[in-house]
This record gives sequence, structure tokens and C-alpha cells, in this order.
Amino acid sequence: AVSIKDLNPQAPFHALVITVDHHDNAAASAAADPASVGHLVALADEVARGSGNADYRLIFNTGAGAGQTVFHTHLHVLGGSSRMSETLV
Repeated sequence: AVSIKDLNPQAPFHALVITVDHHDNAAASAAADPASVGHLVALADEVARGSGNADYRLIFNTGAGAGQTVFHTHLHVLGGSSRMSETLV
């Protein structure tokens, strides 16, 4: 997996953690290789904490109806805002 900054950030800190192997979404990655999803989450923690964000949000969008626009497994890591809450929609 690799991590990059999101081109359209939705929080002061917004990175993507992207699988190297191609699967359309997180569910497909989990079905093909369950450990790969755990690896994404571990790397997301490393990226967030390395950027000074001990508190952060992880988001997988699965399917166009959920806002997925890139059909390759990736995890959004958001942090750096005290305005984040449990409200998602």
C-alpha cells in the first residue's frame, strides 16, 4: 500500500491509503485478501500519527451510491479538525 495527500481535502489533514493490488473496493479486497485491509488500517494509523494526528477518521466508500468515484480500494484518513463528530450524513 502507498499513501498520498488527497487532491480535494475534506479536512485539514486528508490522506489516501491505496492498495497496490487492484480490487474495486474494500469489500472486494477483504474477500480476496483479508490481511490487506488490516494492512491499510495499520498504514493509515502510521500516516495519521506521523502527521501529528492522534485522533482521526477512516472512511472507505464502497459503490457509486456511497460516493466512490475511484474504483480501486483506497482508505481516506481525515484529521486535524475539532469539528468532526459522529454525524456522517
